[in-house]
Amino acid sequence: MIKLFVGLGNPGPEYEATRHNAGFWWIDALARDWKLHLQPERSYHGLVARTTVQGQTVWLLEPQTFMNLSGKSVGALARFFKIAPEEILVVHDELDVVPGQAKLKFGGSHAGHNGLRDIHAQLGTGDYWRLRIGIGHPGVKSEVIHWVLKKPLREQREAIDDTIVRTLHAVPALVAGEMDKATLLIHTSKPPRPKPPRREPGDGGPPAAAPG
Repeated sequence: MIKLFVGLGNPGPEYEATRHNAGFWWIDALARDWKLHLQPERSYHGLVARTTVQGQTVWLLEPQTFMNLSGKSVGALARFFKIAPEEILVVHDELDVVPGQAKLKFGGSHAGHNGLRDIHAQLGTGDYWRLRIGIGHPGVKSEVIHWVLKKPLREQREAIDDTIVRTLHAVPALVAGEMDKATLLIHTSKPPRPKPPRREPGDGGPPAAAPG
């Protein structure tokens, strides 16, 4: 079960609308859905909200340490409330996923993401869940730092916002620990097309019109 939802980003108005803050956008949307207000908590170096969902306590966290020290915040809250790494979902921007898509995964490397790198270090493991919100890649490695700290184009931001709305539908499954169901909901960008009705043997089509 997911007990701690973490969104990664950088604090301050100058970063608020930049691609690197996609994790903050997701947590903000979840807080609105749950009618929660994130409050600064000095002990956990972040903005925090707590609620009860399906009978269990669930936390929302936005570290205010800047991206490369995100683990300081995540580790402090997780240790104090004895939340295991596998009960944590970290939502972050992902260069290798296009805007409009998201991927759910468990474990693995930090792949150079500075926020994940510090969370790995503070938790002592990479065995936590990640929700990767696609922001696309600039195409040139040397441009990555500028890319993530810039605002997305309008159509990209709209695609990211649509992804956030869609992936929030997986939250009940995430809280319940139904990770296969959550994965299906998150990875399906559009609802499946309905199958045509099954034709029974001897069914020649619709009945003829009744005589007038």
